[in-house]
Amino acid sequence: MTGNNQTVISEFLLLGLPIPPEHKHLFYALFLAMYLTTVLGNLLINVLIGLDSNLHTPMYLFLSNMSFSDLCFSSVTVPKFLQNMQSQVPSIPYAGCLTQMFFFLFFGDLESFLLVAMAYDRYVAICSPLHYSSIMSPRLCACLVVLSWVLTTSHAMLHTLLLTRLSFCVNNVIPHFFCDLSALLKLACSDTRVNELVVFIMGGLVVVIPFLLIVVSYARIVSSILRIPSTRGIHKVFSTCGSHLSVVSLFYGTIIGLYLCPSANNSTVKETVMAMMYTVVTPMLNPFIYSLRNRDMKGALIRVLQKKILFCLW
Repeated sequence: MTGNNQTVISEFLLLGLPIPPEHKHLFYALFLAMYLTTVLGNLLINVLIGLDSNLHTPMYLFLSNMSFSDLCFSSVTVPKFLQNMQSQVPSIPYAGCLTQMFFFLFFGDLESFLLVAMAYDRYVAICSPLHYSSIMSPRLCACLVVLSWVLTTSHAMLHTLLLTRLSFCVNNVIPHFFCDLSALLKLACSDTRVNELVVFIMGGLVVVIPFLLIVVSYARIVSSILRIPSTRGIHKVFSTCGSHLSVVSLFYGTIIGLYLCPSANNSTVKETVMAMMYTVVTPMLNPFIYSLRNRDMKGALIRVLQKKILFCLW
């Protein structure tokens, strides 16, 4: 194929992680176990929220969407990574690469916006508890979820459409385990200045601004906490926000360290390992964080199990 806006290659090669051949089966089993844990953990959260009426609240509406996002976010990259670990030629078709990049951006951005919605929910619950029901109405919650999906779709589609304008000539080797946008831009043999400008501008809108909104929400929460004379009240507030803060720290800590604060000696291997943290490890840990530090989730699990046992006995 020829032309400035067409590709002359039909597939890319994903190098993945530099795993020694003698350890490949061990790492394959490890990543497979982590992926299965991610799927089962996030499915369990959605099932519990769906079955237990006590969890039909704004906070758990956002949590169910985030668990779904985590499950899909991991599924976008890990199955193909596992397949390539068992393949002699770890390739991915051109169309498949663009599709993977689109959904990677989509579900990554979706989690960012959902974390903002959850932070706002905690802010209202703590700073305006008497008006919580009227402020966090079902209509507002639905609007926040729909807005998150619309914004992430637009952002992912914008980058995907801009990428289709580029030409990829000879080099088709991606030093990563998935089709990362920055890696694809480095391989392009046509002008990428527009793409890089959009990455810079949109990166601020979908990463920096949501992060700042979360920081502002928790700054207001901390300010309210300092006015609470009761130690018990302070403990209750921290127990309410602890799970969300842990997830925010895991998600944004890795992304900021990788993309916004890169060091001059960051190697490709180091960047790949850091990317593995937020694409594989974080989605796996989130269900544990919300179940182990959340009394409502543990209570819902006990009630569902009790109903199941009683049903089996009858």
